[in-house]
Amino acid sequence: MLEALGLTARAGRVYQSLLDHPADDIEAMAGRCGLTTTQVHDCLDELGHLMLVRASSEHPGRMRAVDPAVGLADMLARQEADLAARQAALAASRATVTRLVAERAEHHAAHGERLLGMDAVHHRLEQMSRTTTREALSSQPGNQRPEDLNASRPGDAGALARGVTIRTIYQDSTRHQPHVANYAHWLLSQGGEVRTAPTIPQRIVIADRREALVPIDPDDHRKGALHVTEPGILAALLDLYEQAWNTAVPLGATTPDDPQTGLSATERELLRLLGTGLTDDAAGQRLGISSRTVGRHMASIMERLNATSRFEAGIKATQNGWL
Repeated sequence: MLEALGLTARAGRVYQSLLDHPADDIEAMAGRCGLTTTQVHDCLDELGHLMLVRASSEHPGRMRAVDPAVGLADMLARQEADLAARQAALAASRATVTRLVAERAEHHAAHGERLLGMDAVHHRLEQMSRTTTREALSSQPGNQRPEDLNASRPGDAGALARGVTIRTIYQDSTRHQPHVANYAHWLLSQGGEVRTAPTIPQRIVIADRREALVPIDPDDHRKGALHVTEPGILAALLDLYEQAWNTAVPLGATTPDDPQTGLSATERELLRLLGTGLTDDAAGQRLGISSRTVGRHMASIMERLNATSRFEAGIKATQNGWL
């Protein structure tokens, strides 16, 4: 369980042993954990780096475990800060990529083509899935149509059977769409990887890091796509994708609420989006949820802040360090 916080399973056993048997020396810990004394020393170094153990005042030369209520809460807080920084970098990268693709669209004519309509896009996706040999990456924001997922299944199945690595990012909101959840769990059962996040980049498909599809119109991907092969644009798309992947949560895992504020990842992102001036409809579109759901989230946040208006909630959220 603690591996999600960056703690190895072996170090987790040593930490638990220290909590349960604080008077144990290295040899006793090694015996309880089924490790060598060298491995215990390595684990203590790891725990010390994570600030989960400190030198004992009562037993010189020994270590004591920091209370989980303090040590693990501090780890969660550091990871939350880390995540917020990565999400900010992701937002900046998203803007850069959008601008870069728009600026280079005309120049791209010598390196690819515009695919108009979903039939042309599906045809190209089928071609890409047959020729991909190593890796297929995709970001799928918003609601997913069952027919689009069904059209993707044969190509994904063939690629996975050839040993191609498939990584897909959906929005958190799709966890509540049965047809998407079924398809995602099917991908996982076949060896694919699936993660979700409150907000993710525009729709992207990247094959073998040598070609990609991005929407001609980010607000309506069914108008068609731009087939990208230029190395400079591909590099920017890959950077954007990897940042999004690193801030997303594996399907099946749960994102703990912030221990300091009680905010979920979706609520924190909603506050950030509304703070930039977006309307409920626009923020909901970015998060893949309805404006009614946005209203329910904000009502809950206002209640926790004891605020009578959104304006007051914004002020209190800022004062409390929620933004």
